[in-house]
Amino acid sequence: MDFGLTEEQQLLQQTVAGFLENECPPVRVREIFESEDGFDETLWKGMLELGLGGLAIPEEYGGAGLEILDLALVAETLGAAATPGPFLGHALAGLAIAAGGSDAQKQRWLPALATGDRLGSVALVGEDGGWLPEEWSLAPGAALTGKQRFVPFAHQADLIVVGTAGGGLSVVERGAPGLEVSAYPGVDRTRRVCEVGFSSTPAEALESGAGAADRLRDAGLVLLAADALGGASRCVEMSVEYAKTREQFGVKIGSFQALKHQLADMAVEVEPCRGLVWYAAHAMDHVPEEAAHAAAVAKAHLTDRFMQVGRDTVEAHGGIGFTWESDVQVWFKRAMFDRAFLGQPAVHRERAAADW
Repeated sequence: MDFGLTEEQQLLQQTVAGFLENECPPVRVREIFESEDGFDETLWKGMLELGLGGLAIPEEYGGAGLEILDLALVAETLGAAATPGPFLGHALAGLAIAAGGSDAQKQRWLPALATGDRLGSVALVGEDGGWLPEEWSLAPGAALTGKQRFVPFAHQADLIVVGTAGGGLSVVERGAPGLEVSAYPGVDRTRRVCEVGFSSTPAEALESGAGAADRLRDAGLVLLAADALGGASRCVEMSVEYAKTREQFGVKIGSFQALKHQLADMAVEVEPCRGLVWYAAHAMDHVPEEAAHAAAVAKAHLTDRFMQVGRDTVEAHGGIGFTWESDVQVWFKRAMFDRAFLGQPAVHRERAAADW
């Protein structure tokens, strides 16, 4: 049995990687990272022109109709380049509406999300910080009142899919009465988050939102795991490149046995995780009875590995690795986001153990 990627999937990753190499090299990542709002319209437009806005949106609504695995492969590539922008929230908003919306709701929102004419985001955390659908606390209804934190790029979003108590999903559009968006001081400046306030704000519940909430959660976990895989792989590459060029005591530091062992350990930590992520993504569309467990395990394990490899990368770069001037900090802070968003690893390990 072939457990590798298809030629089309390999081409997808190569195309996205080539685009990012040309349009968003590390120097450009740094510029966006240090900008006021973290949003680069030209970069996002280029990603949309590649079709990344609607990869998993059904073809009848203008998307590519691809699977979660294809979406995860793109997330992996974006993670390797620490690509700034709203891809994660936008992709999840499209998945939520595709899975939970009525025919009319899909027709209303999905075509514009697929083309990028409208930017989507998600607000999926309860008031006490719980990320699971059963922990969402915003009272559902035709009008929402309350607050949501950690909403990706809400300051740019045209619509936000909001998780409500009981595991429901509602859509709030830009400019709705009572909607207030303010910046939130997140660590990862490649993926800005906001606090969103609702004061009797009109909202439209997705027809089958309660049935789509778990799939949305699991898809989010898979995309975070894929981003962590790409980021961790890039950290290993950066550390090896630095070891080959940095000199200490008149020799390349890569010749030091202790560093050789550290780099080997980093590679061994990351590479076996690839199958874990790919299987979790594959299960979303082909092995639904295992999807929740696989997604939970992938998110918990990969984001922990990314954090550890990020620490090792800082260490491998010596004193410079701790500084603002070093690009290492960009990937390290991205690891912090991946680990925290949609729930800490311990939360999902507990879920996976209970489901075993």
